[in-house]
Amino acid sequence: MPTVRILGTHGVPAAYGGFETAAEHVGKFLAGRGWDVVVYCQADGKGPITEDTWEGLRRVHIPVHLPGWRGTSLFDLRSVRHASRHRDLCLVFGYNTGIFNTWQRLRRIPLVINMDGIEWSRARWGFFRQAILYVNERIAALVGNRLIADHPEIEVYLRTRAPARKIAMITYGADAVTTARTGPVTDLGLEPGGYLTLVCRPIPENSILELVTGFSAARRDHQLVVVGGYDPSDPYHAEVLAAASDQVLFPGSIYEPERLRALRLHSAMYLHGHTVGGTNPSLVEAMAAGNAVLAHDNPYNRWVAGEGAVYFRTAGDVADRLDEVLSDPERLAALGRASRERHGEEFTWEHVAGQYEELLLEVLAASGRDEREQTRMTS
Repeated sequence: MPTVRILGTHGVPAAYGGFETAAEHVGKFLAGRGWDVVVYCQADGKGPITEDTWEGLRRVHIPVHLPGWRGTSLFDLRSVRHASRHRDLCLVFGYNTGIFNTWQRLRRIPLVINMDGIEWSRARWGFFRQAILYVNERIAALVGNRLIADHPEIEVYLRTRAPARKIAMITYGADAVTTARTGPVTDLGLEPGGYLTLVCRPIPENSILELVTGFSAARRDHQLVVVGGYDPSDPYHAEVLAAASDQVLFPGSIYEPERLRALRLHSAMYLHGHTVGGTNPSLVEAMAAGNAVLAHDNPYNRWVAGEGAVYFRTAGDVADRLDEVLSDPERLAALGRASRERHGEEFTWEHVAGQYEELLLEVLAASGRDEREQTRMTS
């Protein structure tokens, strides 16, 4: 029974973000296929490393007491040190641990690294953290036996960092959503089918101001729900809030999966403003719920949502596209069907996790050949 150790996430069950969700789904799939799956989980506080099992996965809990990114870095370091005591194949989500993964490579531990998007390029990190991320990206591209790109555009980019033979394209997944309670919707004073959703970090690169401005340009038969934490003391947040009409609802951050599923399923349309990165989990999850999609017009979103979506570049485009689509129920329904079809052909977890297993088996086979060759060379 092969063993794989999953590093680079906060752990399972998923309660933080896309990588945690991927680790949970891929881990469960592999465990169901007979793999011994070990997932490293970050815990708060001090104390010894502990282990337990959860839904067929072995968990290694590593406590850290530092806040923020410093605690995450310490957790990553301790995870790599613990994993390096073994010879097991390691699946790493993200390249933040690139400099630490050097130790695993020196010990000839097979490494598969999901390289995420071009994270270092995001201006919100500031120069210091951008520099750290950039260096880690270069190191991870060097030390990983195989690199995963979650989007064809990211695959093209990674070819500037590593040979094409090292790179595999495996996207992000989501479970199809076909049923969900209406309570989380009506609790917000919304009517099922009578609102649009926007779920993302409240930062300029996600085009929130353009989307809110375009929606608010006219009175509509729908409301807009903007999920996320908006602080009036933040200049960008304040600009978004000022641009919103009284038909825009800001319910704050919502993390509970059941509430998010309900909001997505009963939404008439999903607005997606991301301008950078690869395959975005929020977009995939909206498509899995059968949402019609209005997305920022760029190669990342074009490939994910395909021709069955509508696109914008400016706030004026947003207003025009919403005028066209929301006034045509048949087109709105067709866009929703197109989202489900695109999700089903590329973004189911069974399909995605199956690709992960194929890649991990390839790396194990190559590692076995390398070890035999090394034995012959030293005998």
